[in-house]
Amino acid sequence: MNRIWNIISRKLKIPTKDETKKAINSFSKKEYIIFIAAFIVLLISTVAIVQKINQQFLVEVPDYGGELIEGVVGSPRFINPLLQFSDTDKDLTALVYSGLLRRLPDGRLIGDLAEKYEVSENGLSYTFTLKDNIYFHDNEPVTIDDVIFTIEKAIDTDIKSPKKVNWEGVEIEKIDQKILRFTLKQPYAPFLENTILGILPMHLWQEIPDSGWNLSDLNINAVGSGPYKISQIKKKSGLPKQYKLKSFSKFSLGKPYISNIVIKFYSNETELVDALKQGEVEQINSISPENAKMLENSGFNISTTVLPRVFSLFFNQNEAPIFTDKKIIEAFNKAIDKERIIREVLLDYGVSIESPLPPNLIEYANYSSSGKSEIGNSQEEAKKILESSGWKLNEEGIMEKEKVSAVVQKITQQKKTVKSQTVAKKEVIKLEFSLATSDIPELQKAAQFIKEDLEKIGAKVEIKIYETGSLNQEIIRPRKYETMLFGQIINHESDLFAFWHSSQRNDPGLNIAMYTNSKVDKLLEGILTSLDKKETAKKYLEFESEIKKDLPAVFIYSPEFIYVTKKSLDGISSGNIRSSSDRLAEIYQWNLKKDNVWSFFNN
Repeated sequence: MNRIWNIISRKLKIPTKDETKKAINSFSKKEYIIFIAAFIVLLISTVAIVQKINQQFLVEVPDYGGELIEGVVGSPRFINPLLQFSDTDKDLTALVYSGLLRRLPDGRLIGDLAEKYEVSENGLSYTFTLKDNIYFHDNEPVTIDDVIFTIEKAIDTDIKSPKKVNWEGVEIEKIDQKILRFTLKQPYAPFLENTILGILPMHLWQEIPDSGWNLSDLNINAVGSGPYKISQIKKKSGLPKQYKLKSFSKFSLGKPYISNIVIKFYSNETELVDALKQGEVEQINSISPENAKMLENSGFNISTTVLPRVFSLFFNQNEAPIFTDKKIIEAFNKAIDKERIIREVLLDYGVSIESPLPPNLIEYANYSSSGKSEIGNSQEEAKKILESSGWKLNEEGIMEKEKVSAVVQKITQQKKTVKSQTVAKKEVIKLEFSLATSDIPELQKAAQFIKEDLEKIGAKVEIKIYETGSLNQEIIRPRKYETMLFGQIINHESDLFAFWHSSQRNDPGLNIAMYTNSKVDKLLEGILTSLDKKETAKKYLEFESEIKKDLPAVFIYSPEFIYVTKKSLDGISSGNIRSSSDRLAEIYQWNLKKDNVWSFFNN
């Protein structure tokens, strides 16, 4: 070995081992100390340079492992995409099941069980191709037959699925073992949204009679093909109190990073918040603004995103004819301090609005400068608007107006009509009405603020509070309200049709503004059938413009979805979610652990 080193040293003109040893031994004590110090500096510098070079090439990437504990209000009953009802049902269904497509928080639809899909030029035919090697949690393969079985059960009258309306009239054709085709009778732009429906394992459900679906244990011990599979259920008094779910390595979009998800169930929001503060759970959602602000001030991590909810003041001209005067609604829109409601009712967890379209509606938001309200309130301007329409304050401080109407008067003599004449009839009408709303605390407080603002400009307002079920059945359905503070959920195009098309003015329609506009009707019909996104966006803006001209309602605010998340959690994107379960759409990308690798190994 020494001989080899000597040869190498001579070739490279490097001192040999003996020469090096001899040189060091010739050092004086002072020279030896200097040599050792220089060597240490060289060593430290070399290590530092290597580390710096290493850091330039290292990147942080998600790593597998960890456990996340989340708390929710309520206990699951139907972990079943066809029967899910409560938010808790929907949360667990989102974890356990996967559909042909998956809708991401940014609104995009990507392939889940489906490798690809094709849409015919006429918008009537949708052809899907399944991925290879896709499995249910019991390791049985997912097939075209499972997809067809799920949709057939969705439209089965005996099953009574809420998803039935999405699939009625849709023809299903099995092309081969990997391909199926859906055929519609007429174009329907939101159809692809229906295909996020979770797919059931036919081999487990086909033996269960329709009458037994609601009672099946598969609604609790669910088996799907989603990112997580149920590994443990803890019960108390027969009801689930905790679910533990394990990442599914064969999930179609890749094994989730977080190994275990634990969902704990609580009776109410107070218990849920206490569990978070005591460390029983690490994440909670859908809490009141008061609790959110308290937790935020205590150092908890709060994530928010605007929900597609539009809370507005609606007017019923049939019950209160004074609202045929559009100047009143214009004045109300100016008088109501929307920012005060955002600050003091929602505690800044919301935005003020001037449109029936949610600020985060994907197809519309990219083309509109609208969204948050830019119209400030002004009591004086509101009064001027009313005065320009003939309203004046009376001695009681209430706006009133003299209304003149033509009345046909018959003149009779000796029990015989001699002639008829038209005379003017004068009557004084007052700006007084009732305001109906739900017993939800935020709505009650918002209604009180609206009352205060409107009374400052001379209106007399009586607030009527109803339990939510009674409000729907006794007030909304028969249209027995003068004005109403109410929220609309705008998930997609069909919801706009239900809320604003003239055909929906009567029960069971949801056009509670009692609004009629033939141009708006055509726009809404076009939005439902148009497959061109730019054309759809144009129709949205025209629709919005017409609504703003007609003022059938005063649009007040859109609330925010509130999510208290673990600080070490990465990969989460709340985006433009429509409901609480949407937060879980990309849970397979969430991560609690990190690893450092060289960048070229991460490509």
